[in-house]
Amino acid sequence: MSQVVESAASRRRRRHTRTAIILVVLVFLLAGAFYYAASYFKRPSSPAAASGCATGDITVGPTAGKAAVLTPSQITVNVYNSTTRAGLASDTAKSVKDRGFVVGKVANDPLKKNVPGTAELRFGQSGQTAAALVAPLVAGATPVVDARPDATVDLVLGSGFQGLTPVVATGTATPPNPC
Repeated sequence: MSQVVESAASRRRRRHTRTAIILVVLVFLLAGAFYYAASYFKRPSSPAAASGCATGDITVGPTAGKAAVLTPSQITVNVYNSTTRAGLASDTAKSVKDRGFVVGKVANDPLKKNVPGTAELRFGQSGQTAAALVAPLVAGATPVVDARPDATVDLVLGSGFQGLTPVVATGTATPPNPC
């Protein structure tokens, strides 16, 4: 019977290969654990649904019996230009400010999107009420809900934009019940 003798070099190579495989598996396990933890902490909580509070869409209209009323001076509007017309966002921002809104950023569209209509209103879930008050400023503005956490509204001026329309006060928007 003969025995196969393994050289020290081949043992070292096998040990190095095994170590490399174990490290790769550990890296993947750690990456998976971090991904799971990050998705767990980013998951939106819904205490309103858990506590029995009423949930639903925000409505715009008269505020009979409502505690608070949202006014233009409480809304921050970022004005962006998606056209090639120079100074359009700046001129429009002055008009928006004259209407009582707080003007945030004034610049070219950071998304560099070509808006073919009059305008786009970009806002997050917490900015629905604010967007309802900004929407009458531009006839035909397309609402776009994004993932922003704050209540700011982006007014992105498109190629069909001619100017702000007069605001007709038919009611006020009410913020959601915080429960």
